[in-house]
Amino acid sequence: MTSRGVTRSSFALSSGFLRDFSFCVDEIRTVRVLIVEDDKRMAAAVRRGLQAEGIVADLALTGEDALWMAAATEFDAVVLDVMLPGIDGFATCRRLREDGVWAPIIMVTARDSVDDRVQGLDQGADDYLTKPFSLAELLARLRALARRGPVERPPVLEVGNLRLDPATQQAWRGEEEIALSPKEFALLETFMRRPGELLSRYQLLEHAWDYDYENRSNVVEVYVRYLREKIDRPFGVKSLETVRGAGYRLRRDGGS
Repeated sequence: MTSRGVTRSSFALSSGFLRDFSFCVDEIRTVRVLIVEDDKRMAAAVRRGLQAEGIVADLALTGEDALWMAAATEFDAVVLDVMLPGIDGFATCRRLREDGVWAPIIMVTARDSVDDRVQGLDQGADDYLTKPFSLAELLARLRALARRGPVERPPVLEVGNLRLDPATQQAWRGEEEIALSPKEFALLETFMRRPGELLSRYQLLEHAWDYDYENRSNVVEVYVRYLREKIDRPFGVKSLETVRGAGYRLRRDGGS
């Protein structure tokens, strides 16, 4: 055992995961998974396994944490333990669906009765995994969920003549498609969901990078510059504004 409920064989992982998830990390963006587990050792073991596959994995130790994190960040999947302090996994799953979070949810628990599985699925879960489990099985289940496609297609975001489709991971200025790296896309999506709002460096880090990223670096400044070179300069416009000492904002007209 590497940790309670996760077997050593779990680290024989499938390199085809990202391809089957319909995302190419180098060309589009990184797959992001939320792990909701109060056992820190087990959560860390699962996270290491997912990160070995190039997946960004964030941790929530309670259902309450999972709710605000899922509201603040778009996850591609949620791995949700049933036995949690505070609100349990069943209630967390139900509230995520009520809040409009449609990422696939895999319920994880040591309880394997039929009634428990039925309850989890009835609350909105997509799959059920019983402890102990291997990470290889978890990845296989995530791949299977990914092949079903999104449950609900998010709307295309539009700010001026800037358009961004979170479902297909495409962006355009007018009719011209803009090729963006994974982080550039995540950063632009953050701006386009809040046009005209002043966003601090910390807010941008929180939404476009995982929660462990070193926030003292100048990565935000670097990627804002990259974005300007792609969404503004070639079109002779200025949409991303710098507010010295406070942060950045995307003009409500998108620089049109």
